[in-house]
Amino acid sequence: MQTFAALLLAYIISIFFRSFLSVLATRIMADMNIGATELAVMSSAWFIVFALMQFPVGWALDFYGPRRTVLPLMVVGAIGVCLFPFAPNATVGAVAMGLIGVGCSPMYMGALYVFARNYPPHRFGFLASLLIGFGSIGNLIGTTPLVLSAERFGWRGTMMMLAGLYAIAFVLAAVFLRDPPRIAQRGKGGILSGLGEIVRTPVFWMFVPIVFFSYAIMVALRGLWVAPYLEQVIGLGPWEQGQVALLMSLGMAASAFFIGWVESRFGFAKTVTLAGNVAMAAILIALAVSGVQSAFVAALAFVAIGLCGFSYTILMAHIRPFFRDDLVGRGITLMNFIFIAGAAAVQTGSGWLIDRGKAQGLDAAGAFAQMHWALAAALIASTLVYAFTPSQPRAERPAS
Repeated sequence: MQTFAALLLAYIISIFFRSFLSVLATRIMADMNIGATELAVMSSAWFIVFALMQFPVGWALDFYGPRRTVLPLMVVGAIGVCLFPFAPNATVGAVAMGLIGVGCSPMYMGALYVFARNYPPHRFGFLASLLIGFGSIGNLIGTTPLVLSAERFGWRGTMMMLAGLYAIAFVLAAVFLRDPPRIAQRGKGGILSGLGEIVRTPVFWMFVPIVFFSYAIMVALRGLWVAPYLEQVIGLGPWEQGQVALLMSLGMAASAFFIGWVESRFGFAKTVTLAGNVAMAAILIALAVSGVQSAFVAALAFVAIGLCGFSYTILMAHIRPFFRDDLVGRGITLMNFIFIAGAAAVQTGSGWLIDRGKAQGLDAAGAFAQMHWALAAALIASTLVYAFTPSQPRAERPAS
């Protein structure tokens, strides 16, 4: 598909930037002389800017189309990609990560917009999951390959090489990305126009808690804390940390393909999401209760979280039919804003919880257990709210 050819590499890079700091955490913290809170803020800068950009991105997709939305923002992202390898401290690193967030903000949403406009709703979840599955290569790159590259070239040299890959992604987007046909019914107004109609829908608010926490918890664990946890609590070295992160990423990729197939074949979006989130909450509680585990048990727990926690695309597929065609761009980017805003909040909050626990005299195991308890509680509460959402819009339900 042309959309895959245009945006797949760009999306792979976007996924990489969501998670790479976990594997490089020890090196970057030592190089910049920073703690867990500063590292979390640096990572959160990407998520905060990415989240805020969803409003102009959604508006631009509806009014100008994906081509004139994606390409200019990728140019902004290129500035951040080139700046980050030279960042002397966490402040400059956060600025660079924010600029990269601008460049990454339209990549997945541009593809989803094309899918939503060109394909029937029952195919949307499958195509979105397919892109997520292949895009998970970015997570894989950010594991053992990243460790090996950082050991040989340093983390700064490795990030310089990534700038070249980003340039190739821009060329592919410029060559292959095309806009779908324009919609005759196209409202006028500014960036926030149409959002009022969306947020006034009661069902929208039933999705908000699960959208805010489900993806955020998984991406915080994979993107920030898997390597520090394995180092500080289990005592594993960089190579073993990278291996566990790799297995967790493979689990995430497999999950994306599997749940996309289930949604396309059977349409069980809500059931799959509920089951996955309940399982992830149970694993977090087990990690909190058990304290220090063996390396095998800890690795198994993180891989299981990767397998069961990837409800991002299925939630998108679930809510997509509730948006009119002329509001698709703004609707899906509003939901993506909530996904990413949740990731920024959870990453920052989780870093604060770890530092707070250590300041209270807890050892690393106790500090991480405190974080795992908090994440499990948030996930359970949001899943309970989601359980009451309708499976599809009332008008599309079959007559009884």
